[in-house]
Amino acid sequence: MFERERTDPQSDIEFDFFDEPSTVEAAEREGGPPRRRRKMPTRPPGGPTPSVLRLGLLIAGAILLAAVLVVWVNSCRGDQKKAAYQDYMESVAGPAGQSAQVGKQLNSLITSPGIKLTELRSQLEGLRQQQAQIVTATQALDAPGPLRGEQENLVEAMQFRVSGLDALAAAFGKVQGTPSTAESGDNLATAAKRLTTSDVVYEDLFQAGSHSVMAADNVTGVPIPESKFVQNTDFASTSFWKQTVDRLTQNPKAGGLHGNEIVSVIVQPGNQHLSPTEDNTVPASDRLSFQVLVKNSGDYQETQVVVTLTIKQSPPLNGQKVIDVINQGETKTVVFSMDELGGAPAFGNRVSAVVGVTPVDGETNKGNNTASYPIIFSLA
Repeated sequence: MFERERTDPQSDIEFDFFDEPSTVEAAEREGGPPRRRRKMPTRPPGGPTPSVLRLGLLIAGAILLAAVLVVWVNSCRGDQKKAAYQDYMESVAGPAGQSAQVGKQLNSLITSPGIKLTELRSQLEGLRQQQAQIVTATQALDAPGPLRGEQENLVEAMQFRVSGLDALAAAFGKVQGTPSTAESGDNLATAAKRLTTSDVVYEDLFQAGSHSVMAADNVTGVPIPESKFVQNTDFASTSFWKQTVDRLTQNPKAGGLHGNEIVSVIVQPGNQHLSPTEDNTVPASDRLSFQVLVKNSGDYQETQVVVTLTIKQSPPLNGQKVIDVINQGETKTVVFSMDELGGAPAFGNRVSAVVGVTPVDGETNKGNNTASYPIIFSLA
């Protein structure tokens, strides 16, 4: 009566694509242990893995080591550069000092009282030979590469000194046959220019040049030797050399006036001119010094003039200095510090500061060779 309901055969198909495998189901159904699944390694969210961290640390360490090595290598190179410069300057010090000593000997020779022309020329030749040997020693110096130009300037300065001594000897040799001492003075001044030029070359081209080179190479603390040849700035003066010829060729007793006088005494600091007739209150100071002004009041150049200062206290303080050369009409200042006088001032009591200039050969008026000043030292 009733017709049986028809069904679609396909509706009986079961879809089990996402079901677990039968073996798992069977194992679980049979009570067997579940299969262990491998756990994936964990890492902090968003952070690097340990291997990346280790690699980063290795790279950073390598960079740090390389930087340390670079600093160390540069430091070694800097030390080597400084050592090379220092070795060279130490080798320069020998001939530079010897040459300066020759200059001092020249000054003493020219200002020697009573020296004759023939003796002066003979000793000049000896000084020239000494300086020529110094040139040879200077040429043998091995300068660092950057200082080779300065080394050439050093040699040139030393050669100027040889040629200057040669020229001086030649000019002195012509004095007897020259019509006037003024002309002889001009010849000697021209010859002496080589000596003053040598100091300019040494100071401006060698010393200053070497300093610039080392500064550009970041080298500091290496002293550059001094070598001053000309001890008397009057070497460039024709008048100085004329008076030198007059002194060398004329007898001090042949005529004219010879002599020096004390002009005044000034206390420093404060520029206090001492009075010879009134008490002078002098404040004590660690920079206390006495300036003694001496004038050549004669008609001739004078040399090796001895100046003295005595503070007559208990115990007395004494000082002595020498003016190498003082020209006609010239005034020179001789400075005595308290250290050079050998002690400290005595406070409160009146004492005397006595200054004197030793008479020169042929001097007749000696009344102005000494002066005395009453002093009371006080605390500042």
